[in-house]
Amino acid sequence: MRNTDNRKDWKLLKTTPGPDLTLFQVRFDWLENPRNGHTVKATVVEAPDWVNVVALTPEGELVLVRQYRFGRGEITLEIPAGIVEPGENSRDAAARELMEETGFSTEDWKYLGWVAPNPAYLNNRCHHWLARDVEKVAPPALDEGENLEVLVLSLDQIKEEVKSGLFRHSLAISALSRVFDLRDLFQ
Repeated sequence: MRNTDNRKDWKLLKTTPGPDLTLFQVRFDWLENPRNGHTVKATVVEAPDWVNVVALTPEGELVLVRQYRFGRGEITLEIPAGIVEPGENSRDAAARELMEETGFSTEDWKYLGWVAPNPAYLNNRCHHWLARDVEKVAPPALDEGENLEVLVLSLDQIKEEVKSGLFRHSLAISALSRVFDLRDLFQ
């Protein structure tokens, strides 16, 4: 059953701002639960939209990045990704992030749709893009807080990384699953 009324019968009673963080703005919403009439205080993290890029070389290999992630306190393997800047569309953000993080570029782009990263408290979207026939055209231009290693791996290597648990970034796996069949990994 498709729900086209996103808020259903939840009534917004009040909204107040919360902390303004580096990448996020927090707000508190008070809503009336339509089931029982109780007031619920919800924490909403307002975040800019994000992009993920599944970047394929002419040989069918994938361009990946290995980088330290502060939240997990570990180095992760992922696809090129980043924030959609204010006023920027997701396609331009995908091309910018691919170039900045890896030095790869292409003119062959296909939109793969978007997912809600965590609709329990995040209000943003993560847009998935397929970049075909990418080629290395420049060195990466990393932000001050980034330290990336660029890797080019075959699909079989990626599948092994996912299966072994070394590649566990859920949004990146979501993007990959829109291009490749990953169902056979755990059978």
